[in-house]
Amino acid sequence: MMPEPVEIRLERSRRILVVEYDDGQRFDLSCEYLRTHSPSAEVRGHGLSEPKLLTGKETVNIRRIEPIGSYAVCLHFDDGHNTGIYSWQFLYELGVNMEHNLDRYAARLQAQAQ
Repeated sequence: MMPEPVEIRLERSRRILVVEYDDGQRFDLSCEYLRTHSPSAEVRGHGLSEPKLLTGKETVNIRRIEPIGSYAVCLHFDDGHNTGIYSWQFLYELGVNMEHNLDRYAARLQAQAQ
């Protein structure tokens, strides 16, 4: 059974979404990370093996969090993006895999700069 969130809190001044789950896991997910790893078609494309590489999102923030039923949220970013549905499972997987995902993102940014 997938863990469920017990708290979701936006710390706007730090640009961090804090998500705590009922299994004791707590993830501090940066807005940049959430934006560059969005589940939306803009980022995920259709059948891409990894997200499209988005740049210039270091200062992006979340304007609003909209509940989607009892299983997800839609994050409205201040750059106008608001099409990804972040399920509880997707947020959990982003948290668990954050170090790997961020390392891969940094490597892709570095490769693009060369």
